[in-house]
Amino acid sequence: MSEASSLGASSLIGGPATASAIGLYARPSADFDAKLAHTVALLQAAAAEHPGKVVQATSLGVEDMVVTDLIARHGIGIAIGTLETGALHAETVALIGTIEQHYADAIGGQGLKVEVYKPVHEAVIEFVHKNGEKAMYDSIDLRKACCGIRKLEPLSRMLADRSAWITGLRREQSNNRGDMAARESDDKGRAKFNPMIEWTWGDVWHYVKTFGVPYNPLHDQFMPSIGCAPCTRAIAVGEDFRAGRWWWEDEGAKECGLHVHK
Repeated sequence: MSEASSLGASSLIGGPATASAIGLYARPSADFDAKLAHTVALLQAAAAEHPGKVVQATSLGVEDMVVTDLIARHGIGIAIGTLETGALHAETVALIGTIEQHYADAIGGQGLKVEVYKPVHEAVIEFVHKNGEKAMYDSIDLRKACCGIRKLEPLSRMLADRSAWITGLRREQSNNRGDMAARESDDKGRAKFNPMIEWTWGDVWHYVKTFGVPYNPLHDQFMPSIGCAPCTRAIAVGEDFRAGRWWWEDEGAKECGLHVHK
């Protein structure tokens, strides 16, 4: 399903500076309560089936912020990890501290500690020296090589001692994610849980509004999908949810490799 219809006519590049994503999109589906209960149950099952071996790999996007809130609110024993690629917006990086402060008393009063995984500095320097700061625009291969250094290698370290991980993927996000399941296995045989898979964009923002979940202010600037700064732009009315990611590439190529699904 295309996300464009649910973004509405207000989602214009250069739209009102005071626009709020909550005000624009917080519209729960009729079965929101059932989806919420199923999501909590799936998170609890992941923690029970993989005690001490499961991590939420958060992109710090709004869906992942909802997952983090559920983990904290229900005291679920799931670690929180993120990839600090060295090319994120300042607003995205700031959310790491926001999470730790906002949930300082979560899960038995111990709070939430966000594990931060960064790319190997020397590898980034070498790539930029060889290919330039804007290599991602030159070819899909170079863009994917950049993603490999900044995202895939750090993710491999995040998951090295884990048997399961949690994502904020939703079917609505793209055609590539339309057939993903709530439970599946990744390419290494680890359990992969996608507890938000059935949620709509309206469901996500309804939850944010209801429970006061902190989120990236760039979402208020019509960026529904936020990645590295050079590879993210605002979207216009009529464009799909992920149109602002790698917008210069063919639609079929728009994955960094973190969630390749066969």
